[in-house]
Amino acid sequence: MTIIAWDGQTLAADKQGTNYGCAYAVTKIHRVPGGLVAFSGSGSHAAELLKWFEAGRPADAYPVGTEENGAGSMFIASDRKIFIFAHNGPHPELIEERFFARGAVRDYALAAMHLGKSAREAVEVACFFDTSCGKGIDVLEIE
Repeated sequence: MTIIAWDGQTLAADKQGTNYGCAYAVTKIHRVPGGLVAFSGSGSHAAELLKWFEAGRPADAYPVGTEENGAGSMFIASDRKIFIFAHNGPHPELIEERFFARGAVRDYALAAMHLGKSAREAVEVACFFDTSCGKGIDVLEIE
């Protein structure tokens, strides 16, 4: 499971990946041309999507995933706009919120940020209440 949080300045995510009950550490957030990106879902599809983001997001080259084996992504543009991409297409949804969270335990993170906590603190709260995320926290700030 995954928790990703954006507080308007900082993007944070837990580091836990899980495969057939085995938990391990991975990096889910990255700096890419034009902003920051975070992934949830299939690690192999996320790796393909990271290459696509690094290549400048050409619409005709989007690596389509499936519902069973796809990853979603949250892109924070340099101007701090929030975009979410589904596993199946290059056209994102613009999220018109000051802060946002994505992942299986997003409700904990959203509540924490609503109460004034940072993205990092929101991920800490989510990891405290749900054992399906953890293994540390990565943090990136928009430049």
